[in-house]
Amino acid sequence: MSESSAINPETADWLTLDEDEEIVWSGKPHESSLIPALVVGLPLSLVLIGLFIIAGAYLQRENTQYVVTTDGLYKKTGILSRDVQRIDFGKVQNTSYSQGFFGSRFGYGNVDISTAGGSGIEMQFRSVPDPREIQELINKRVKGSRGEPTTESGETKRDVLDEILVELRAIRSTLDEQQETTGTTSATTSTTGTATDEQSPGEVNTDHTESVSSNQRAENSPTDHESDDER
Repeated sequence: MSESSAINPETADWLTLDEDEEIVWSGKPHESSLIPALVVGLPLSLVLIGLFIIAGAYLQRENTQYVVTTDGLYKKTGILSRDVQRIDFGKVQNTSYSQGFFGSRFGYGNVDISTAGGSGIEMQFRSVPDPREIQELINKRVKGSRGEPTTESGETKRDVLDEILVELRAIRSTLDEQQETTGTTSATTSTTGTATDEQSPGEVNTDHTESVSSNQRAENSPTDHESDDER
């Protein structure tokens, strides 16, 4: 996951963390999110309105900060004033992400967070890089806050077990293929051995025929001897 503009808790006076609370991810809107403002503002720059549009979009991006900690979510916005919003993971009910025309092409989008008992979207990480990965990170932290132990990377035991099951299924599929290949080879070997055994009686019959021919020659020999004596 990309970590843009890593924030320092000591210099960010607006960020109030608990003693055991640590920052997992921090970032601000993607640089490419300024493209729509440039597309609209540049043609209007001749009448100065476009310059205000571009400057406003830039200042808004620079003064927006998103933070994911081990305990919750933070969002800071405001140019002349400051608006800080915080939501604990225990209150998060649903998360989703979306990408528009430019976002799908430049790799940024919005992550929406809804809370239990709230009406609609309570917090939005707007135009953040890799919105899908950030949503997955938030979901893992939410599961951990509900009593499901997590690893150092934020994965729950259920996630780890699912990965192990996938690997075991892949190993089992490989073993089944090897067994099928071994069975086919054994069947071929058995067929060859049967054909050889079927030819063996033929060899025995040949030897028997040769033996009979030898006996016949032996029986004919006394007859030939008697004929010589009569002469």
